[in-house]
Amino acid sequence: MSDPADPNAALGPASRVGPLQMRFTAIWFAMIGLIVVCAIIVPRSLLPSTFLAIIPLAAFLGIAAIGETLVLMARGIDLSIPAVVTLSSTIVLGVSAGNDDTIFTAVMAALFFATLIGLINGFLVAVLELNALIVTLAVGAITTGATLWYRDSLPQESRVPPGMAAWGDARFLGLNYSVWVLAAVAIILNLVLRKTTIGRHFAAVGANPRAAWIAGINVAAFQTAAFTAAAFLYGIAGILVSAFIRNPTLKVGEPYLLAPIAAAVLGGTAMSGGIGSMIAVAGAALFLTQLGQMLVMLGLSSALQFVIEGIAIALGMALSRISFSQWAALVTGAFGRPRAGST
Repeated sequence: MSDPADPNAALGPASRVGPLQMRFTAIWFAMIGLIVVCAIIVPRSLLPSTFLAIIPLAAFLGIAAIGETLVLMARGIDLSIPAVVTLSSTIVLGVSAGNDDTIFTAVMAALFFATLIGLINGFLVAVLELNALIVTLAVGAITTGATLWYRDSLPQESRVPPGMAAWGDARFLGLNYSVWVLAAVAIILNLVLRKTTIGRHFAAVGANPRAAWIAGINVAAFQTAAFTAAAFLYGIAGILVSAFIRNPTLKVGEPYLLAPIAAAVLGGTAMSGGIGSMIAVAGAALFLTQLGQMLVMLGLSSALQFVIEGIAIALGMALSRISFSQWAALVTGAFGRPRAGST
């Protein structure tokens, strides 16, 4: 007997495995294609030194995108990411005052206020049932205003503590620590969402909120938790970015408005909720970062870079929704048709 809280309960094994696996593996095929293109036209973009320089940027984006993925899985959307990242970064500067002795306090304060913003978003969207797009834009605007007010009280040359800056540059097995943070977040959340009752209930809330409610699941609580956990991850991203660049400005959050949504969708996350893979989203963040690096090294204009990135995202979204059976049908139709006059 199927579990009514299972979002895949209505699907047979064959019907759900093929399309879902293709949805989450398409980004890796896209990555292979991008590497081939880079090797042909910009081989220097694949040099180890170049890769090690950009992978922390992919890690920051990946952590923010995983947070956005949680919100999308709960049938929401979050446009307050830049504001939360900037707020976290600014709080680190203000509370730490550049002293190593206050690093822990600064980090905890940044995560607390980031999480609080997510809780407010979740309450307004899940409990009061307001539009997520409008709510997160409004809360983001208020947060940005508060950050500007707080930043004006800090010295313009404010920097993170030396210990935090050293941590931001440190590596383990040749990779920046932020990459390992991304890996840990992606693996842990993937296991929780796929292997635990809480994870299955969360997926059920996104897949079919009404059915989940009938099954006795507190839909509002899970949706609120999604926004809260997401903001916590945005706070982590803001702290890691601050440690990496050492002297973050008020523009530190600007790259994280639409890129996390793009990474989440390219990673196979369903905009209709319920379906998502954190590993695939992390891969999508790396794909977008490498694509941007390739375009910069080609010397293309910013306008052309946006056009190419948009086309790549659209193609990735389309390909991720084609099942293996559909691929087989396309290949058969293209190469398997009998010639005219043959029997």
